[in-house]
Amino acid sequence: MTRFGKHPDRTGRDLVEEALAAALEDAEVEPAHVQAAFVGNASAGLMTGQESVRAQTVLRRTGLMGIPMMTVENACASSSTALHLGWQAVAGEVHDCVVVVGYEKLHHEDRVRTGRALRAFSDLDEATAILGAAGRDRPSLPMVLYGAASTGGGEDLFEPEDLALVSVKNHYHGSLNPYARYQQPVTVEEVLASRRVEGPLTRLMCAPPGDGAACLVLCARGFPRARSGGAMIAASVLLSSRGDDMRQQMTIQRAVRAAYELAGVGPEDLDVLELYDATAVGELLVYPYLGICAGGDAARLLRDRVTWLGGRLPANPSGGLLSRGHPAGATGAAQVVELVWQLEGRCGARQVPSARVGLAENPGGWLGSDAAACGLHILQV
Repeated sequence: MTRFGKHPDRTGRDLVEEALAAALEDAEVEPAHVQAAFVGNASAGLMTGQESVRAQTVLRRTGLMGIPMMTVENACASSSTALHLGWQAVAGEVHDCVVVVGYEKLHHEDRVRTGRALRAFSDLDEATAILGAAGRDRPSLPMVLYGAASTGGGEDLFEPEDLALVSVKNHYHGSLNPYARYQQPVTVEEVLASRRVEGPLTRLMCAPPGDGAACLVLCARGFPRARSGGAMIAASVLLSSRGDDMRQQMTIQRAVRAAYELAGVGPEDLDVLELYDATAVGELLVYPYLGICAGGDAARLLRDRVTWLGGRLPANPSGGLLSRGHPAGATGAAQVVELVWQLEGRCGARQVPSARVGLAENPGGWLGSDAAACGLHILQV
């Protein structure tokens, strides 16, 4: 993957080429060995005007032209969706070597353009109904709902200091990651004192949109032209929103249950997590859904440092979205890149010792009462 951040002088194509070349070299795979490409991107149409053939345009100088190429758009879950499709192609024996790419260019001098792209991650009619005509001057609908969730009842009630501690943890982890956008630790006081965004959420509790690319090479077991060993995908699950049907569980709950069943593991088997912390609320909300704590105990898990590096189950050793950054279409692939590096023992100062099983959770967008999509992956060695 590239380092995430602001790259005003680089195009999406530049970023993709860097990530792809590094991934192919790492996998010991030549471009001629790749049989299909799945490219996740959420917002190029709104940010640059490039529609319809995004995969082909960013890959045209990589030596991959002529193979099947699919552009995948699914909000923040775009590249985890691309990964699911790539996994299906290999697991279903259609192909035995594919690449999965996620990229995004969300930094722009015109902040209105970035805001328009982020608001499009939800149903615009619904957003207007909830936020009103002045909604263009407020954060995106998912951000507003995260702010509301943090002040709700039951397991959704978090103290501002606990939300700040999520940011402190993830910025500390990010300080150990050369690919992270922000590589400086922060304090609880600094997080609480940063600019208010929505409800109790401050700027340092919210992930920065930006630029970046990440790439994965998927090969069938025993594919002779790739290096042997390495992390394996034990489960790949993709679900869409329950919408307004409150009789159903939330997408993340259904995805976790399906992934555990497919991989044959449970929460007690997990060693490392990459979670979707677009806001600090997002990480705390998902702890109980993963079954790693009871409802209402999420903040205690954080305070007891269980989910810090050095704890029993580190969450977001990459720095997460809060510190690594959030170029939406690249986020899901980047989470899995981190898990691969962790499971292969390649993370240096942020390495989780003896990690054997990792989980990546990547929802995207918002629809009705739920994330619009959710990709969930379990990897193991």
